[in-house]
Amino acid sequence: MKGATVRGRHVSGSGRIALALTGTLAATVTAAACLAAPASGSAQPPFGASAADLAASAVQVSVATVPALSGPVVALGDSYTAGALLPTAPRATPLGCLRSTKAYPVLVAAALGASLTDVACASAGVQDMTAAQPTNLGTNPPQLNALAPDDSLVLLTLGGDDLGFMNVLDKCMELSFTDPWGSPCQAYYTKGGTDQLAAAVRAEAPRMAAVLADIAARAPAARIVLVGYPDLFPLSGGCWPAVPITNGDIAYLRGIELKLNAMLAADTKAANATFVNTFTPTIGHDFCQPERIRDVEGLLPGSWALPFHPNTRGQAAITAAVLAALRMP
Repeated sequence: MKGATVRGRHVSGSGRIALALTGTLAATVTAAACLAAPASGSAQPPFGASAADLAASAVQVSVATVPALSGPVVALGDSYTAGALLPTAPRATPLGCLRSTKAYPVLVAAALGASLTDVACASAGVQDMTAAQPTNLGTNPPQLNALAPDDSLVLLTLGGDDLGFMNVLDKCMELSFTDPWGSPCQAYYTKGGTDQLAAAVRAEAPRMAAVLADIAARAPAARIVLVGYPDLFPLSGGCWPAVPITNGDIAYLRGIELKLNAMLAADTKAANATFVNTFTPTIGHDFCQPERIRDVEGLLPGSWALPFHPNTRGQAAITAAVLAALRMP
């Protein structure tokens, strides 16, 4: 992409995609066949704007007001950072990490005219920051090994895979067929009086804090930007059976995602880093919306993207939020 080059550090990377959707996918295909606000002050394109409009908007966000970078940009994290299957960049190594040239780190680096080292990898969790991550197509070295003292900006999205969120969604879809008008998934994860998912978010907080501290030690001159997760779920209701999660469980899972983003924001503040809220500007663009306005795909993507991941439009919206945040001191 014009304006962004990839610095030549050897990379190799992920692929054990946490999508245990096999049984539910088959059930959903059958069921579906039966039916034939802005983060950091960023300006939002009109509702229903195309992915091209969003990309143009992202690049037009007052880049002139962002301090010039003296060193490279480094991208760390999971499939939301990698831009999995948007489509996959054929020269990215390892191919199992599913990195795309349409992912937000590539778009941000291009807008800033900076070089990019992209080591993000699908299915990456906290452990993969300091340990090698095997994938179906190669092994990604420890991601933090890509950091250097001259780095100017570190971008990362991380935490969802440690919660096993894709597996959670699969479980919720499976359970929806047992009680379509109830909240069977919430009942499953809160059985015994303890909310397992809320507890997992709390347990992730110290691990994420340690990652941020390690990044700061390895790249002391870099601005660290932790990018939160966009809004996956509708404000109310759902879209069963296209995405077979009950209305009650949609509300429950939305609450868990809000807890996850709140934890990431709190850890970021404690580390004197920058948190980018991508949830607010993507409200109303969840996986239940029509293809022309959604930022996140559902179980059966209507465009190139993994299920329950940002599409091209979503990555452009995230880019706009990141560039807006970089304008702030």
